[in-house]
Amino acid sequence: MAISDQQLDEIRAARANGTATLRPTVPALEEILFEPIPVLDHGFLRVIDYMGDDAAVVQAARVSYGRGTKKVTEDRGLIMYLMRHWHTTPFEMAEIKFHVKLPIFVARQWIRHRTASINEYSARYSILDKEFYIPDEAHLAAQSTVNRQGRGEILTGDEAARVLDLLRGDAEKAHADYAWMLNENPDSQNPDLTRADPNRSGLARELARMNLTLNTYTQWYWKTNLHNFMHFLRLRADSHAQYEIRVYAEKMLDVLRRWTPLTYEAFLEYRHGAVNVSRTALKVVRQLLAGEQVSMESSGLSPREWRELMDVLDVKAARD
Repeated sequence: MAISDQQLDEIRAARANGTATLRPTVPALEEILFEPIPVLDHGFLRVIDYMGDDAAVVQAARVSYGRGTKKVTEDRGLIMYLMRHWHTTPFEMAEIKFHVKLPIFVARQWIRHRTASINEYSARYSILDKEFYIPDEAHLAAQSTVNRQGRGEILTGDEAARVLDLLRGDAEKAHADYAWMLNENPDSQNPDLTRADPNRSGLARELARMNLTLNTYTQWYWKTNLHNFMHFLRLRADSHAQYEIRVYAEKMLDVLRRWTPLTYEAFLEYRHGAVNVSRTALKVVRQLLAGEQVSMESSGLSPREWRELMDVLDVKAARD
């Protein structure tokens, strides 16, 4: 993980200058507030700010005054009910803001979640550091033969070494050319880079940036409410999500646990560890429970839906 000295100084100052507040706070989340959590080779995420907690969800659902006098067990039951029946607005009453450093290609996946406020580091005004994501060999895989957006067999030996050399070499060359076009020192980490040639002005930053590879790191602030945060986690912390975005989501799961433990428990029960089935699939489940013989041909499901249902039910014979 690479974090600048300036950012470290800002973190130390923010943690040292705590301020009193009358609003609810969460001690478990305060413990990691501002602290960078390493992700991938140069990335990180950190919680910058938050508003609300489990009690805010309960308060919104009951439209009550103040924090309420209900027992924790009653609050837990209500949050479970809200999650089970897909009541969303109470979860929109709490918000959280992250600072995230991530490869550009991961950011382009992430940005598809359009229910957040985002402000990204601008390469029109600033110069991107010489940092790019190079995957571990264990995560180099061939294209899946059954899933057009998934990975298959792991690459090994000379083939893997060649891929890593290409990724690293292309990224380094692209950044060196980027620095040359800008007429800046490519090896400096100083925000005020010195000119490599005082007699040349260099290309505009907004044009030079287009030469960079998608594994170059960018940064942004990402603010969302609790409901949309859980929707992001349901999709991106899933085993089917791309590894490079999934590792961010998995770190965020622990943030959710610290921030709203009752909501986290309900999320695991009814979203993250649960499945939805169609009306036709539910009919198949009922037939199977009644001891009836059901085949893919008689089920009314497509071959892919049938396989997915059998995987969920762990019915090997029917799956094969």
